[in-house]
Amino acid sequence: MMAVTVEITRRAVLRPPPATCRGGGSKSPLTAFDRASTDGYIPAVFAWNAPAPDNAALVDGLLAAVARYPHLAGRFGVDDSGRKCFHLNDAGVLVVEAQADADLADALAHDVAAHINDLYPKADMERADEPLFQAQLTRYRCGGLVIGTACQHLVADGQAMSFFYTAWATAVRTASATLPSPFTDHTAIAVPRDPPAPKFDHRNIEFRGEHSPSHSYGVLPGDRIKNLVVHFPEEFIAGLKARVASVGGRCSTFQCLLAHAWKKVTAARDLPPEEPTQIRVAVNCRGRAQPPVPMEYFGNMVLWAFPRMQAREVLSSSYAAVAGAIRDAVARVDAEYIQSFVDFGEVAERAGEELASTAARPGTAFCPDLEVDSWLGFRFHDLDFGHGPPCAFLPPDLPIEGLMIFVPSCSAKGGVDLFVALNDEHVDAFKQICYSMD
Repeated sequence: MMAVTVEITRRAVLRPPPATCRGGGSKSPLTAFDRASTDGYIPAVFAWNAPAPDNAALVDGLLAAVARYPHLAGRFGVDDSGRKCFHLNDAGVLVVEAQADADLADALAHDVAAHINDLYPKADMERADEPLFQAQLTRYRCGGLVIGTACQHLVADGQAMSFFYTAWATAVRTASATLPSPFTDHTAIAVPRDPPAPKFDHRNIEFRGEHSPSHSYGVLPGDRIKNLVVHFPEEFIAGLKARVASVGGRCSTFQCLLAHAWKKVTAARDLPPEEPTQIRVAVNCRGRAQPPVPMEYFGNMVLWAFPRMQAREVLSSSYAAVAGAIRDAVARVDAEYIQSFVDFGEVAERAGEELASTAARPGTAFCPDLEVDSWLGFRFHDLDFGHGPPCAFLPPDLPIEGLMIFVPSCSAKGGVDLFVALNDEHVDAFKQICYSMD
């Protein structure tokens, strides 16, 4: 295996130019959607072949974009009630510059996981003034570039971050300060009813209540959780969709692929036939709320659907039936459910209640369940800093057994990549069947 050494050459917290800053020192509350999210930093790692812009252009573009996203340049603070909030103080973002002693093509051709953890910053969760957005620019001998970022998830979900990354690329490519601004007013979205009237058990669904199923999950040592990447070509995806359509069904690419992955992971785990299994499916609520929330809203706007079946049902049912169960569960996260969640958040806010998210912690073993995020609608192919889109989206370490992420492949032939973390006992069985439609 090829050993790649990454040397950090610069590390600095940089602030946007004062004339462009929009934070103004104000404080912004965490919404109920923010509080339900993971309290931790989520990495994303992208690679570009040479030629690539120099670091000065990348940093200038980053600061031009960050100026329009004051939550990214801010810090956590405390509001008048003593609760965590965003302090929009324009304190800046962390920028790390580094060099790798290899050519990018050679590094990507080998086990990139061997050094991927050296390609993005590691946030210190204990520091009160830790930057909420951090970026590392790693230059390879050939001039190839890897940009690795880490963003505090309480600030924004993947949809929001995809818009930010696109704004950063636009700023570098056009050297222009006339960038579109995101919608950042957290108080204007998903307004509670008066009086608030929650109808669902959000205390135990999105939050860690006494009866939350999240209490039942076990823990696996880190060396027992193995990360895999599975590439699904366009032809394979078309075959899946044809299976669903042949029995009168119609589902999205994501739902068809998730049905396939649920079947194969369930089989690889060799679950007892009567064992219940469910998937925690992230659902973007922007277009589902009433009134809809602008797609360019910068923050968290995700809830979760929970399709459930017995193991034998997952394995014996048609692709159309399994995909349909996923589709129906997602459909239940509708305007009524979203409003109920917003109302619950308002009730908790008035009571001064601290809510603990059900987001899994590192080492969690979801088996017999799964959790999935779809990044298929994110605009990664728009990350053009002047020389084309990324040549690779590199899978960061997933420290949770049963966590899956679907991402658009950077391959010229298209398709979808699945990043999945499994118990090492199930890896070989999954590899043997992951492309079988039997």
